Amino acid sequence: MSVARKLAGVAAGAVGVAVAGTAVGVARRRRVIARRGAGDETPFGSLRSAPITIVAEDGVPLHVEVDEFTDRPTSGRRRSAVADGQALTVVFCHGYALNLDSWHFQRAGYRGLVRAVYYDQRSHGRSGRSTEGKATIDQLGLDLLQILDHVVPEGPVVLVGHSMGGMGIIALAEQHPELFGDRVVGVGLISTTAGRVDVHRIVLPRLPSAVGGQVAQRLVATLARGHRTVDGLRRVVRSVATVATDTFAFGDDVPASYIEFVDQMLSSTPFEVVAEFFPNFRALDKFEAVHALSEVPTTIICGTDDKLTSIGHSRKMAEQVPSATLVECEGAGHMVIMERHDQVNAALDQLIAAAAERVVGR
Repeated sequence: MSVARKLAGVAAGAVGVAVAGTAVGVARRRRVIARRGAGDETPFGSLRSAPITIVAEDGVPLHVEVDEFTDRPTSGRRRSAVADGQALTVVFCHGYALNLDSWHFQRAGYRGLVRAVYYDQRSHGRSGRSTEGKATIDQLGLDLLQILDHVVPEGPVVLVGHSMGGMGIIALAEQHPELFGDRVVGVGLISTTAGRVDVHRIVLPRLPSAVGGQVAQRLVATLARGHRTVDGLRRVVRSVATVATDTFAFGDDVPASYIEFVDQMLSSTPFEVVAEFFPNFRALDKFEAVHALSEVPTTIICGTDDKLTSIGHSRKMAEQVPSATLVECEGAGHMVIMERHDQVNAALDQLIAAAAERVVGR
């Protein structure tokens, strides 16, 4: 890491401390600290709210859940910045082949402290299957706007996306840059990118990028024609799949329950869906759209051992948004939201505090 980048990181950290150091920030931070460990004490997949169905523009039903803000100040104590004036909502957008349960540690940590929206991307989890030709990153941006219009029709919003979910946020920034700085007051991008991803490294790790991407796309397309057989094989060779999940999703050794939970989400996603979205990643080129994020507090988080969207992608996005805070989680992999959930939540807390202060200052 260059000296300039180190100094920038120190400066960004100092800004975060300054935000957290206000009376409002300290009070809020104490409540967040008190919630640490809540995720480990809560069974995976057990956090639920009443389901809401939002129909996308092409008719696909999207499964949405909202955790309402319930924090109430004690007598004589000032309300948090999130509760002052307009209510702030945080919308969490999950990644490829996962579902909204992947935000387990964030949901456990922030439940009741802020109004939060979680949803399953089209074709994932409890949402309906995408119409033909609409399993695209651009469509995810349109879906996100539809969700905002229905669940957060007014008031400021912080968008947080992991992996493919972050790409959907960037697609929205490309489609509607005017929303950023007005309706959207903060953005968190986690283990994601705005440009080409060498996802062939999962399928054909030894092939060079120049040919690996093309070969991998043809291979996935061929396998998709027999997707039911592939799904059957995935169940039969479950032990192999579990080892692959550990290798590609995490950097350090994590509890077996983490691996099993992620593997369950991955195996529950039909291979046909995996194949439909697969071509998006190599063709993605939206680094210019990232400039729109300069209008709002932005935090970019990535593990240094991320094998899917490497730390280089996060550093490049940070260069496009000089005011962004870049958080590098040493040794963590792609599922940094689980593997380093305390560090991720601490960074998100500073992001939410900065966005809330921005709202109060309007």
